[in-house]
Amino acid sequence: MTVAFAVWDNRISPVFDTAGTVLLVEVEGGGVAGRREVPIAADLPTAKVARLKALGVEALVCGAISRPLAEAIAAEGIRLVPFVAGTVEEVMAAYAQGLLPGPAFVMPGCGRRRRGRFGRGRGGGGRGRGMGRGLGFYS
Repeated sequence: MTVAFAVWDNRISPVFDTAGTVLLVEVEGGGVAGRREVPIAADLPTAKVARLKALGVEALVCGAISRPLAEAIAAEGIRLVPFVAGTVEEVMAAYAQGLLPGPAFVMPGCGRRRRGRFGRGRGGGGRGRGMGRGLGFYS
């Protein structure tokens, strides 16, 4: 399986929309069989999606992503694992072992919220709320 990890400075890029590089990884049997960095268009969302498709990407692991770009990626049949944070090596190993999505790699502010001092937490977060709703991010 070919998985693209949006990268910046040896970490998962915080915003996929502006990412200029992905690490293409061949994941086989719970491990990494091969990897290479590949430039992708940083300006046009349609060019970015076309490049991922041309590279044979089956899944994309990234940080934050805009709804239009997420929908375009999902429409191409690419599995999207958004709102991930961490070093590339840790996230890549977690993905290969089937541990993504997982609480250890959730971007700050994107996970379950705790109740504040006034007792009015928003709860939920993650699946079924916000940008992920209806896009099958975690399926």
